[in-house]
Amino acid sequence: MNNAIFKFAKPVNEPVKAYAAGSADKTSLKNALKQLSSEEWDIPLVIGGKEIRTGNTGKVVMPHDHRHVLATYHKAGEKEVQMAIDAAMKAHREWSELPWVERASVMMRIAELISTRYRYLVNASLMLGQSKNPMQAEIDAPCELIDFLRFSAYYAGQIYEEQPYSDAGIINRMEYRALEGFVFSLTPFNFTSIAGNLNLAPAMMGNVAVWKPSTTAIHSNYLLMKIFQEAGLPDGVVNFIPGQGSVIGKVVTSSSDLAGFHFTGSTGTFNKLWLQMAENLGSYKSYPKIVGETGGKNFIFVHPTAEAADVATAIVRGAFEYQGQKCSAGSRAYIPSSLWNEIKERTGEMLKEIRMGDVQDFSNFVNAVIDETSFDNIMGYIEHARQAPDAEILFGGKGDKSVGYYIEPTVILTTNPAFKTMKEEIFGPVITIYVYEDSKYEETLDICDRTSPYGLTGSIFARDRYAIDTAFNKLRYSAGNFYINDKPTGAVIAQQPFGGSRASGTNDKAGGPLNLIRWTNPRTIKETLVPPTDYTYPFLGEN
Repeated sequence: MNNAIFKFAKPVNEPVKAYAAGSADKTSLKNALKQLSSEEWDIPLVIGGKEIRTGNTGKVVMPHDHRHVLATYHKAGEKEVQMAIDAAMKAHREWSELPWVERASVMMRIAELISTRYRYLVNASLMLGQSKNPMQAEIDAPCELIDFLRFSAYYAGQIYEEQPYSDAGIINRMEYRALEGFVFSLTPFNFTSIAGNLNLAPAMMGNVAVWKPSTTAIHSNYLLMKIFQEAGLPDGVVNFIPGQGSVIGKVVTSSSDLAGFHFTGSTGTFNKLWLQMAENLGSYKSYPKIVGETGGKNFIFVHPTAEAADVATAIVRGAFEYQGQKCSAGSRAYIPSSLWNEIKERTGEMLKEIRMGDVQDFSNFVNAVIDETSFDNIMGYIEHARQAPDAEILFGGKGDKSVGYYIEPTVILTTNPAFKTMKEEIFGPVITIYVYEDSKYEETLDICDRTSPYGLTGSIFARDRYAIDTAFNKLRYSAGNFYINDKPTGAVIAQQPFGGSRASGTNDKAGGPLNLIRWTNPRTIKETLVPPTDYTYPFLGEN
């Protein structure tokens, strides 16, 4: 019997490869791109470790070349969803009772496989299937997913180590049980690392999952599922079921065994599923744990003492990296009139240099948005601005979906701080600028705070420390991740725990102990060493 008390050392973040010209890494990535672009996968469901093909299929295409089919995937029906729930519940006892170090060892092996054997294939899959350039793919999966896994093992050890105080004659313990049921993981297209973590963070704490991947990220998500299996994740701990959200959601939310919901996606979808769970509340064995990261309308706020070059760079990187398809992407900016002309000029010069096109051409900074629905939605916002009397398009504004779903990085200027594109989430390469009078700094901070229903990320640019402190306090609930003199994107695991509140989610900080502890069902245990033998207490005596 292994009775060692083991602790994982605190990890360091996975180094980000630069894929510089002439490097071996770049050659390896190019080879992986060539391999995957020449293959067409047949992607099944994976339930209880078994591959299932339903015959009800869909296609996975490259967003930057939508004529190129990467895979055919099979869709789950109601029968297969119930099979996945049954498989998860069958795996529940053995997995939840496995010593936590053994579970963590599986997570560490997944991380190591991604870091070494599968790094370039994972990167290539993200690039081809989700239209990410090499840097955006690298910082997603592998790097962020590796960090999720390694730090989860470390943080889990800290959680299990935390125990209550024991008084004389008593031993008090805390058992961090898994949830009594399965976790439903509904994952997004934009970060494959999040898709992995939404399943594996609960699994680290002994839970089992039913995973509905995003239709537009199935290629990389299936590759992850195969890596999970190779690493020794037991059958049924994670069950992979692509398909229509409404079909899967209906079966999952009506199951009495639903114990948790782990989500990243739109606020509307999150709200709809929460309501479905509320309607079924009386049928669940326990109240489901609900953890979600949803939308954002993230701001860049500029004080007159800021450096124009810093702000312009933050706008270009914060708004247009990965085509603005980040929950944290900057999509509205408040700029003082004294700095506006210089910031506009510097931003325009950068945008002139940016190239847009296929991910396999590494000179392209911008690639395609994820699909036609997204393209049409984003172009609808741009057209609204084009027609509006209180807005104008300064840069970009054009789109073309004939070959791929390409939209130019677009900068809108408005005179109305409540303009539609200042309030609503667009999820594309669009940022709207509102120029304010320098004397109205605090007044404009108040406008920023109340304009949007979201509270995910935001940044303040200033040299004046009093101005920074004023923004820090006035925008207290406007952003769960608040940046000082930096763009509002790029949170790193263990450095900037990520999440927001208001309409942006439950703010359980993915990648940290706050999120992990949500997937536990604690039991307090008290042992009395010598029990009393008389019921009486001293107060009962009269004399």
